[in-house]
Amino acid sequence: MAIQDIVGVRSGGSVRALALVGPTSAGKTALMEALLEAATGTAVRPGEVGDSSPEARARGHSVELNLAGFEFMGDRYVIVDCPGSLEFCAEIDPALPAVDLAIVVAEPDPAKAVLLQPALRELERMGVPHALFINKMDQARGSLQALLEALAPVSSAPFVARQVPTWSGDKVTGFIDLALERCFVYRPGKPSEQVDIPGDLQQEEADARFHMLEQIADFDDELLEQLLSDVTPSRDAVFADLVKEMNDGQIVPVFFGSAQNGFGIRRLLKALRHETPPSSQAAERLGITRGAYVLKAAYAGQSGKLAYARVFGADLPDGADFVMSDGQKSRAGGLSQVQGSTLKKIAKAPVGDICAIGKVEQAGGGQILSTTGQTQQVRSAAGSRRPLYAVALMARNRNDDVRLSGALGKLVEEDPGLSLTHDAEQRQVLLAGQGQGHVRLALERLKRRYGVEIDTVQPRTPYRETVAKAIGHRARHKKQSGGHGQFADVSIEVRPLPRGSGFVFLSKVVGGSVPRQWIPAVEVGVRDGLVKGPLGFPVTDLEVTLTDGQSHAVDSSEMAFRIAGRMGIEEALKAVGSILLEPIEKLIVYSPSPSASNVTSALTARRGQILGLSPREDWRGWERIEAFLPQSERQDLIAELRGLTQGLGAFEADFDHMSELHGRLAEEAAQGARA
Repeated sequence: MAIQDIVGVRSGGSVRALALVGPTSAGKTALMEALLEAATGTAVRPGEVGDSSPEARARGHSVELNLAGFEFMGDRYVIVDCPGSLEFCAEIDPALPAVDLAIVVAEPDPAKAVLLQPALRELERMGVPHALFINKMDQARGSLQALLEALAPVSSAPFVARQVPTWSGDKVTGFIDLALERCFVYRPGKPSEQVDIPGDLQQEEADARFHMLEQIADFDDELLEQLLSDVTPSRDAVFADLVKEMNDGQIVPVFFGSAQNGFGIRRLLKALRHETPPSSQAAERLGITRGAYVLKAAYAGQSGKLAYARVFGADLPDGADFVMSDGQKSRAGGLSQVQGSTLKKIAKAPVGDICAIGKVEQAGGGQILSTTGQTQQVRSAAGSRRPLYAVALMARNRNDDVRLSGALGKLVEEDPGLSLTHDAEQRQVLLAGQGQGHVRLALERLKRRYGVEIDTVQPRTPYRETVAKAIGHRARHKKQSGGHGQFADVSIEVRPLPRGSGFVFLSKVVGGSVPRQWIPAVEVGVRDGLVKGPLGFPVTDLEVTLTDGQSHAVDSSEMAFRIAGRMGIEEALKAVGSILLEPIEKLIVYSPSPSASNVTSALTARRGQILGLSPREDWRGWERIEAFLPQSERQDLIAELRGLTQGLGAFEADFDHMSELHGRLAEEAAQGARA
């Protein structure tokens, strides 16, 4: 990021933080640019304040939070433009609770209404007030009523149309503001022009306004009484109800326009100016009294690690002392105002603003940097998203191993949707994320930022082996090489145990045929032999009993009996033959109802066993599918699932049990282990 010269801090007015959320292609970044243009009167070049990273430009949509601010009528606004794809949404989880209002951006297509549901449910869960902006209305071909009817099932709170469109033929040419009872005509490149409500639309406007009043009267007994008594409520009372009910999450007001053409943007700005809740409401939601709440942390080249945080309670000066959530202390090492990819040094950040704070190395998204001298804990912390797709990776050049480890640590620190694990058993480093695109993005950043080339392979499946029947076996270890030799003789019985029992070792030796002090060595030797069975995998679910043996007064030793124990179990397993076990996971899959049958078919095709299907709790029009699925079949499941569900499907997977695997698949797994 380029750092500009120090700029002055604005005075007067308040600061409002707004989030733009919604599905990919709805036009969130275009709306942010349109808001900046309408407020400043200056054209914004595409990529100037949003989607400026090479990864975002290559994909044509947002892959990370974009921040930008502007002033309008004496107040400052900070926009948090959020990625729309579920694969890139993990980093917005800690950011959303800190904004005053979220604007959900949608397209005027009833078929795409379901795409809004994940964002709406998150906002409802967090208690963040939100409004709906229907973008691209100049491309709409159906009625607003049909669109609102399609949208109704995806929100718990009712959508309340604040405007109705005016048409010329099949094109929207303006709108009537139902709260103001005024009509506006769009003018390309200029503010909309206020005109009289056409005579042929006056009855439609009256009906639409009355319906709006009926909706908000559901939460206001006084207004309901006025409507029943044919008393016309005052405009101030109507606005007060609209504001209160939106702020309380009881309604979702609906505005519309076209970000690309600037239609309806200034009207939206004025509504935001009067109706956005104060920052104190977000502070109460977070549980912060004074300090800064971190939306995200990121490494910004020469600037080092930056914490992008919103200021609450009091202005934040450069050099402020912080107490972290875990009690550690730190100090702000430089404050910057954020405008897209540009940082401008500032002496202090006003209450409500979002700034970049330098040299707070311990900071991460969702933390409170307290300036009270005491720790402050987030009242309702954002939950972490479970990884859905993973790759095993290694540096292409072994000399880059150290750099790779450090770079991966930084990527995971920045993006809460990523996780890094070291699988000691499989000897693999696994990078996991929210989907193939998410992991691919991380690998592209790895190469661009840190210059590390990597190779990836599919994570290995943790197969196991066991025995199908009991067997007895005797093993003798004898070695003479001058001086003391090595001698140990053991007899063991091996029998299978129920799935999940693990390994059990027993001793039934009598008469001291195996001296008591060396019986543990036999167990250690048996465990050595179970590390890798005949098929190449760890052996489990069996009981080994030491029944007899022989020792030598001079040549027997702990090591000799350990070797004999290992020989005994290895020879027994080869003699009896082992069978392969594969891990089976229990999946809970979430899918829109129209896609549920295709999802169950996809699971069955992957050797899945459907356990049940039921409505998803509190999600109208969604299904919850439970199934058993072999872990080896899950690797690219999320890509197929998203393809079947308009990008909305998700799942949770947990290990459940091991199951026998036979035939071609078992042979392929064994061949892979040998390779």
